[in-house]
Amino acid sequence: MWRSPEPRFDVASAIVQGGRDYQEDAIVSDFPFGADTGVVVLADGMGGHAAGDVASKIVVTEVFSELKFQSANFGDFESEIPQYLTAAAVNANNVVREHVQEHPETRGMGATLVSLVLVENRMFWMSIGDSPLYHFRNGKIKQLNEDHSMAPQIDFMVQSGLLDPEAGRNHPDRNCLTSVILGDRVAKSDCPKTPFELEVGDIVVVSSDGLQYLEEVQIQKILHRYRRRKSAEIAGYLLEAIENLADPDQDNVSFSVIKLNHNKPVIRAIRAKPVGHVDTHASTITRVVDPADVDKVAAKDTKPVIKEVKPVAKVDDTPAQEVDGAVPQAKVAAGGK
Repeated sequence: MWRSPEPRFDVASAIVQGGRDYQEDAIVSDFPFGADTGVVVLADGMGGHAAGDVASKIVVTEVFSELKFQSANFGDFESEIPQYLTAAAVNANNVVREHVQEHPETRGMGATLVSLVLVENRMFWMSIGDSPLYHFRNGKIKQLNEDHSMAPQIDFMVQSGLLDPEAGRNHPDRNCLTSVILGDRVAKSDCPKTPFELEVGDIVVVSSDGLQYLEEVQIQKILHRYRRRKSAEIAGYLLEAIENLADPDQDNVSFSVIKLNHNKPVIRAIRAKPVGHVDTHASTITRVVDPADVDKVAAKDTKPVIKEVKPVAKVDDTPAQEVDGAVPQAKVAAGGK
């Protein structure tokens, strides 16, 4: 029996509204089976109803469409992926600016961004804002991207003894952003030029900050306990933990869980065409024909079929033997004997 090969990436995404009145998160992931590349784009909107949700959708739509357009180049022009990520973010910021100019009542809306491109086991990213990108390996979790909010400064104050841990954890300015896509100048962005190399069994979680209602040690515990499960199951357990918190102030939550199943080289039976190859099978080329010219084109493309003419065999003109009606059919078939 033919068995489907295990895909390189095992990916599952989730999104929930939490305790908020509306959903301002947006997320999309694209990992086609048979391809060795994949894309995740996540945005966490800000600005309230009819603004934050619009901003996040604009950012995700513009960034994903640009990366999808360039995805055919990821393998051959891997070193240029950071440029693709940066250009996509710049374009999204420009579109947000145009929307605010056309709809002044939405001024102040914005969104964070985490865009991820994976090529085999190599991971590139661009992030603006405080949406975390987690990496899990050997039982330990680590945030890879920069946190563009007041949280790092507040945590530093706690570590320095200038602030009580409880006060730091509940500080009102903790979620104040120092960089975000607003349609204005972006203060900070995080886009390493060199990729992060994943190992088989690694788990990547790209999420909005709503997932951080769970303590980091709790997220680590869930990833470790279910590290051998499918990404969809891991996503389910993370959602279950959020649900069990039952926090009435729970923010929107969106995330993707990505596991690297293997890093085997791709062996393709269909070889690429050699340089200078000329395709002689013109009939297989897709083209557009004006409906008015269908009959003309069909007649032009139809080649006459010439069949081989063979000489006619000599006809036996001997009178046929009459068949006696009384002779059994079996004897007739045997020649009358």
